[in-house]
Amino acid sequence: MATYKPVVVQAFPKLGEKITQDTVYWQGYKTPVQIKEFGAVNKIDFSPVPPYKYAVTASSRIHIYGRYSQEPIKTFSRFKDAAYCATYRDDGNLLVAGSEEGSIRLFDVNGKAPLRQFDGHTKAVHVVGFLSDKYRVFSGGDDYSSNLWDIPSATEIVSYSEHTDYVRCGCASKVNADVFITGSYDHTVKLFDARTKSSVMTVDHGQPVESVLLFPSGGLLVSAGGRYVKVWDVLKGGQLLVSLKNHHKTVTCLCLNSSGQRLLSGSLDRHVKIYSTTSYKVVHSFNYATSILSLALS
Repeated sequence: MATYKPVVVQAFPKLGEKITQDTVYWQGYKTPVQIKEFGAVNKIDFSPVPPYKYAVTASSRIHIYGRYSQEPIKTFSRFKDAAYCATYRDDGNLLVAGSEEGSIRLFDVNGKAPLRQFDGHTKAVHVVGFLSDKYRVFSGGDDYSSNLWDIPSATEIVSYSEHTDYVRCGCASKVNADVFITGSYDHTVKLFDARTKSSVMTVDHGQPVESVLLFPSGGLLVSAGGRYVKVWDVLKGGQLLVSLKNHHKTVTCLCLNSSGQRLLSGSLDRHVKIYSTTSYKVVHSFNYATSILSLALS
């Protein structure tokens, strides 16, 4: 038998992860405080004013935490059933929250009892928020309706019944005090103007919509649902600019950094992806032990 020479397998140097400024910046984030809640956390919201406390909505309570507090500084627990979507007003003085029984409650962050209660939804209210004029509240419920409420008189201003499934997310425009947006499990995102009787724009996301947000300029709208994050041009009547498919399970939440240059998305696949809003490329990714339901940046 002829002798043979063993084949020389060429060894190439392994390529390390490309170190970018983003990698260095985001890796600087550690988890100094880890807090265990009683139930699934459906919303985290930072106060827009110093000292930047944050409200965590889980189970039938809203807990307010300080920057390094392991225990809640304050608790709002006047809910018979689950509480949803506690959101701060722009001045950090008021907090509004929806509930499983369909009522919406308005709290003073320094008080205990609700200042106002808005009743009109017939099913659970999963989304609430303030319009930028600070005197009106919008809401969306499992009764398929999107409503607008007047805070001083605690009355309903207008109710839109255009969605054909649960309304589970929404946001208000920072630029126009009359404009708000809701996303629904009927796959659509609708833009409403309080001065009109019906929605002024509808885009079809193609999947049940879990989260929506508007860029500070009000010109771009981001929707998340299914495995997709989609960016739409509002000024062009809802033209699709880009569709991102970087997660392999449902995307549940979206958030922008304060400069608007980074978009974050959290998903049931336990990842948080960070995109550059100029190229829409993923610049960094975080991995967690369990599914992500809500995320917020101070």
